Amino acid sequence: MRLIEATDLESIDSYRMVERPSPVPEKSQVLVRVKACGVGYVDALVALGKYQVKPALPHTPGMEISGVIEAVGSDAGALKPGMRVLAQAAGGFAEQVVVGAPLVTPIPEALDFAQAAAFRVNYLTALHGLQDRARLAAGETLLVFGAAGGVGLAAVQIGKLLGANVIACGSTEEKRAFAIKHGASASIDTQADGWRDRLKALTAGKGPHVIFDPVCGPLFEPAFRSIAWGGRHLVVGFAGGPIPSLPSNLTLMKGAGLLGVDVRQFMMFEWQRAGAHVQQLLSWVGEGRFQPAVGSVFAFDAYREALLFALSGKGLGKTVLSVG
Repeated sequence: MRLIEATDLESIDSYRMVERPSPVPEKSQVLVRVKACGVGYVDALVALGKYQVKPALPHTPGMEISGVIEAVGSDAGALKPGMRVLAQAAGGFAEQVVVGAPLVTPIPEALDFAQAAAFRVNYLTALHGLQDRARLAAGETLLVFGAAGGVGLAAVQIGKLLGANVIACGSTEEKRAFAIKHGASASIDTQADGWRDRLKALTAGKGPHVIFDPVCGPLFEPAFRSIAWGGRHLVVGFAGGPIPSLPSNLTLMKGAGLLGVDVRQFMMFEWQRAGAHVQQLLSWVGEGRFQPAVGSVFAFDAYREALLFALSGKGLGKTVLSVG
């Protein structure tokens, strides 16, 4: 079987397509024939050794896959060959992947393979952040930065589903229109001059109750200064570049909280709760409450282009690598 691999993390050009023997599932594992793999900003950072957790070498990118089970170990529970599944799987840029059975979830017919590969990480991040960390309530105003990107768009959709009034922040008219199409009720640009005044006008002078921020860029402090009393600012990632700082007295003045959202550690330390969230999200999809939005889809041999595109911040929705 073919997979993408690098023996160093110097650049995207370090990655090569290589042939390897097909893996064999152990007792509590399954072998998945990969159909699609999600490609996020974090995947690209990890591939370049720029993420907070560096991968072992040789490294194969990809963390979330969809596909069909080909073989199962003797203790794989209800999972059977032929089932359509999504999974959290290290090394998703491969034609076949062995995955621990607890990390594999059957997918409803409502999801195609590209949607399933774009689903788990982004939507789990959005639900964990908005529901667990921010305690977002129906009727509150939610401001989403990077609202057209994979995780930002997930926050737009989940925020609307939870009953929030969603304001999408995007750098271009195309991105803002994309977020409006998927559930935002209003949008705002990223031009710094007069930005707080424009946000104030959109929130009737009160400011947003919750800020979902996977960018944490130049508007990080102006956004926190604009937050409503008792607001919650969710720090989800740093796609905006250098990590910003915030005067600590602002949290006191606003009675507001600055809250971290780390889905990797959530899945590690609260795996049962994370699993329940995934099932809730899939249930909502099955009920037609929302549909995961797929962005650009790249062919398997265009893996370098897929990683570079995910890193660029130009995508609308989650980038996907079509493997099968």
